[in-house]
Amino acid sequence: MNSWMEVLAQWKLGILHPQWAALAHYGYGEARFIFYPPASWTLGALLGSFMPWTLVTGSYVWLALTASGFCMFLLAREWLGRTEAIYAAVFYAANPYFLVIIYWRSAFAELVAGALLPLLILVIFRPREKTQEIILPLALIVAAAWLINVPSAVMVTYSAAFFVSVLALSRRSLRGLAEGAAGILLGPLLAGFYLVPAVYEQKWISVSQVLSEGYRAQDNFLFAITADPDHNLFNHLISIVALSEVIVLCVTSFLVLRHKPRSRFFSVLAIWSVALSISMFSVTSVFWRYLPELRFLQFPWRWLLCLNVPLAIFAARASRQWLPRIALYLLLLAAVGCVWHTVQAPWWDNAADIAEMLDNQTSGVGYEGTDEYVPARGDASAAKPGAPDVRYEGAGSAQIAVHRWDPETRSFTVTANDPGKMAIRLFNFPAWQVRLNDRITPSETDPETGQMMVSMRTGTNHVEIRFTKTWDRTLGEIVSASTAVFLLLLAVYQRKFSRKEIIGRQIHVRS
Repeated sequence: MNSWMEVLAQWKLGILHPQWAALAHYGYGEARFIFYPPASWTLGALLGSFMPWTLVTGSYVWLALTASGFCMFLLAREWLGRTEAIYAAVFYAANPYFLVIIYWRSAFAELVAGALLPLLILVIFRPREKTQEIILPLALIVAAAWLINVPSAVMVTYSAAFFVSVLALSRRSLRGLAEGAAGILLGPLLAGFYLVPAVYEQKWISVSQVLSEGYRAQDNFLFAITADPDHNLFNHLISIVALSEVIVLCVTSFLVLRHKPRSRFFSVLAIWSVALSISMFSVTSVFWRYLPELRFLQFPWRWLLCLNVPLAIFAARASRQWLPRIALYLLLLAAVGCVWHTVQAPWWDNAADIAEMLDNQTSGVGYEGTDEYVPARGDASAAKPGAPDVRYEGAGSAQIAVHRWDPETRSFTVTANDPGKMAIRLFNFPAWQVRLNDRITPSETDPETGQMMVSMRTGTNHVEIRFTKTWDRTLGEIVSASTAVFLLLLAVYQRKFSRKEIIGRQIHVRS
């Protein structure tokens, strides 16, 4: 919510694509908006632009769940009856893991990504006359995943690779494999405007904090025990929820698959479900250590986001009676209620908390940031509220006048009777450019705090600090634009080719 509030404030200043979270760490800032995918914080800020902040989170959740239910209905309707598809959609929109996301984790970006998984399966499995028709929609879904949530994008990419490979093998189609791989690879390129700077500029931040103790896979397998009691409580909670889902999935999938002939769709979903279930246990630790980017998933139980797709499908298909369906969902809901009251109660902001957040932003006090987005030499613990914007450090004295203090532009004048340094309330970051008396000058970094330091001379020193556009961001925009043009041309070609085929068939029929 702090991100949403700050993004909206920057929009009002004319910064349409924020890069620097200026109020994080009580005004020292962090590069959050470079590294955190833009879709979720854009949606939150957009909602905050026309409704009270006390309604924003509820509206955000409603939109995410509605989208997930709608996408699940589209998927289920291809292979199930209408009433079964309705049940699958409702079940998926209110599945136990979504409830944990909403009431315990507040992982709203991951919640939005839940809508992509049914679409992913629908795009890959839907029958089509030409296999190349999969490239464009698959690329769009993978790109959307990267722009919503990085861990979800990792899950979407691995899931897409699994489905494409299994279908290509079953059909013995190398072309299908190549075209599916093309769609998967074009997705990150389409999101290049975000991914290129996010990948390149990782060396400028404390990215290792993402995989610090408590955030590693080995600390978060189901029923894992660590030295942190609070961590163990939540892990116990999510483990019970996950185990209840796995048990129900085993029962419902057995009921569906025992009938012959078995559908390829349900068989592949069952294999995928087994892989997802096993991956949440410590026996798969070697894969978490060596498979590309899998460690950035952090929490193996995050695979529940994927597991709930086959769970909803199999739960709807296992019985045609509404009473068993309702009883099945109530059973899973009881597991959530059990951990709610016996393991760990959820936490939620109230209206007073939200008002305090907004007040801290409008007054410039700021808020606590996120350690992994702090510049590499920055010390988040050194950032305290109430620090001056500019502090003179020297043998003499100085007069300081701040002219502008915006998120991406700061300017001030220091008149000193002795040379010294200016300590800026700002974590140093390579994208910041400093002009001292209209000349670009290198800044320094305090070795203890990581804040920006600028050397000054006796007399009047006019300083302007701007957050500049680095070459990697320009490259990312070029990559995204080039990929978008390629996909657009591909779509036009496919449409013309399909139209020619239809006309050819009509002529053949008439003749």
